[in-house]
Amino acid sequence: MVRSKRSDLAAAALTLLLAWLVIYPIVIVAADAAHPSALRDFFTRPGEWAALWASIWISLVSVILAAAIGIPLAFLFEWFDFPGRKTLGALIALPVVLPPLVGVIAFLFLYGESGFIARAVQSLLHLQNAPWRLQGAVAILLVHAYSMYVYFYLFTRAGLAKLDVSMLEAAQALGADRRATLWRVIVPLLRPSLVGAAILTFMTALGSFSAPYIFGGGFRVMTTQIVATKLNGDLPLAMVETVALALVAMAGLIILRRTEGDDILVALGKGIAPRPRPIRRASVRWLAAGAGWGLAVLLLLPHLTLALVSLVPYGAWTTEVLPPVINFDNYRRLFSETERLRPLWNSL
Repeated sequence: MVRSKRSDLAAAALTLLLAWLVIYPIVIVAADAAHPSALRDFFTRPGEWAALWASIWISLVSVILAAAIGIPLAFLFEWFDFPGRKTLGALIALPVVLPPLVGVIAFLFLYGESGFIARAVQSLLHLQNAPWRLQGAVAILLVHAYSMYVYFYLFTRAGLAKLDVSMLEAAQALGADRRATLWRVIVPLLRPSLVGAAILTFMTALGSFSAPYIFGGGFRVMTTQIVATKLNGDLPLAMVETVALALVAMAGLIILRRTEGDDILVALGKGIAPRPRPIRRASVRWLAAGAGWGLAVLLLLPHLTLALVSLVPYGAWTTEVLPPVINFDNYRRLFSETERLRPLWNSL
């Protein structure tokens, strides 16, 4: 009796907490958005619909690009054995630890107009101006693809690790070739993992602000549109834009969840995942290892860029391809000056 009463109290407390943290903000936003003039402005201004459509297609293309990078990497590192596979597999997942803003800044220092790559190309080709301008939808998609492929990589690797080898053996015994086994056995079993990665990528891209804000330029998505509207003092219209973005997110969640299907696939068998296949030919094995390390370095370049830039004193690096001075002065100032250390403690 006492235990049941405690459970009821805990459930009531949890319900009140969720109502305060989730339902109450939604009600406040919806109430502020129910303003006739704000609704009229939203539905009649082409810029609002353009920003909303930009958010949708940027998110969809981000899912496609992230899947195109993450899924093949997952198959490579989960199913094939070559020198350095475990180390590389862990290194390639490192972009997930970068906060969104930090990743965008790292991308800017590496591939931006004044970044390492642009300066190197400009110096090599003796150009007067930067060879490219990293701005607009293409720049946003590049940042999203780099930072979000990890979702597909991790989800797909987890799904492959749970596959039952007996299912693959049964498919081969029934005469299915590798392509048929992939599309009729492996992909259906991986569908929950792929849908989960797609949902996470779509939601992250839809709510992305750092990349559109820094690289967008004149290209507006709904997140930057909301901030611009708020800064202009039109709070009711900003609330309408927020509700519109939330409705798109809910619609995307429902659609992606339905692609998972109603059927539940259960693998009954040995419960043993396929072992990584060793690459027999030495030349191919070392070629795969070299390609893997090269890809890992390419994907980790933004991390390495951050580490290098953090060692450059303020004002010491201007037009040179590489920084002329490297020391630990920035770290000394960070830990010795209270006003610089306080944001770090606040974040922790």
